[in-house]
Amino acid sequence: MSSREIKKVLIANRGEIACRIMWTCKEMGIKTVAVHSEADRDALHVRFADEAICIGKPPSAESYLNIPAIISAAEITNVDAIHPGYGFLAESETFASISEDCNIKFIGPRPNIIKMMGDKVEARRTMQAAGVPILPGSPDPIANTDDALKIAKEIGFPLIIKAAAGGGGRGMRIVRQEKDLENQLQTAQQEALAAFKDGSVYIERYIERPRHIEIQVLADEHGNCIHLGERECTIQRRHQKLLEEAPSVAISERLRDQMGAVAVKACQEIGYSNAGTFEFLLDEDGSFYFMEMNTRIQVEHPVTEMVTLADIVYNQIRVAMGEELKYRQEDVQIVGHAIECRINAEDPEKFTPSPGRITAFNIPGGPGVRVDTAVYPDYVVPPYYDSMIAKLIVHARTRETAIRRMRRALEMMVIEGIKTTIPLHLKIMDDERFQSGNFSTKFMEEMNGGTQKTAA
Repeated sequence: MSSREIKKVLIANRGEIACRIMWTCKEMGIKTVAVHSEADRDALHVRFADEAICIGKPPSAESYLNIPAIISAAEITNVDAIHPGYGFLAESETFASISEDCNIKFIGPRPNIIKMMGDKVEARRTMQAAGVPILPGSPDPIANTDDALKIAKEIGFPLIIKAAAGGGGRGMRIVRQEKDLENQLQTAQQEALAAFKDGSVYIERYIERPRHIEIQVLADEHGNCIHLGERECTIQRRHQKLLEEAPSVAISERLRDQMGAVAVKACQEIGYSNAGTFEFLLDEDGSFYFMEMNTRIQVEHPVTEMVTLADIVYNQIRVAMGEELKYRQEDVQIVGHAIECRINAEDPEKFTPSPGRITAFNIPGGPGVRVDTAVYPDYVVPPYYDSMIAKLIVHARTRETAIRRMRRALEMMVIEGIKTTIPLHLKIMDDERFQSGNFSTKFMEEMNGGTQKTAA
């Protein structure tokens, strides 16, 4: 018997992740409440929810980031819990605290843990104390150029400056020479201040050709924690992920066990509960280093679900109910290979947004194909939010088959009226380096620079 009952959940999000959470709630017999902006009145998450409430005007600051409006909607509809999804308020310690103060369960970790892991400098310190490998760098935010020079002399060039309060490439600068340090430091601080209202930055050693590997963890409120293996998130553009895979061709079973054990131990050390993701940089020599922890569900969670058969949202809700995990580590098996392509409403060459009306829309089917989306024919993609409109996920016994399956699914996915990244993903599927698994985070940079080779 669970220690707290959850019969109704407010989903504090929009788009495909709101629909995704709704799927599991419906299977669990849990009622759902959708919140939406004026621009999303006709959105699928609004249509499919048991109840829906408009919380403001189209801009995010006046709707999906409007904490008083969301809490009011939760109280009016008498929900038991709030699921934040990803983005927006998913990693807001304030939102989590207010939810709990209003006796509404926040489906995620405790507010103090969100705060701890949201501060990248504090997260580095915490992880280092928990035995997680970290890159050499500054133990505290950099106050001035003199501090930066001191750290630079200790760790050497190249180095990278990062925003302490955020991610996604904003407030991030690579510095290869001492003469560039002062200017790049000021630029990073200004970007961080503009993006996160916090100009604090820190410095780390820069790895030239890493892979971006993350470990999915699940932890309950009773001290139990497991990992669900890794995801390969190396294919990125300007630090924004384009596609993800599970498992990674670069990870041996021994290394998977090692990285997973490190992540599980860290969760137990800090008293983490619910779903979370540890993001690591993997060097060419097999060394791995902590980057950050995401205290929420990830965009790319479906690839893990496909190869493990775990429903991560289901586990999030059960943990929020106070229940113990159903799985032990030895129960987790990784079967086959999964790939996810993020389908964005963007020009595939210029990467500029392409909002507008979708005049034709066809979802591919067939064996091993999953599509997470909130799009439908005649849907109008609004210009106010993130450009991702769908996630196309495939699963097969081998990576080679998964690539062929993804190419087939991309060719059969029809979205007309706007531009999308489908043509870009087809190019990636045909790239020899992607097919061989021999790539780094510089993949897109090299491909766009004209160095890519296309398979015959």
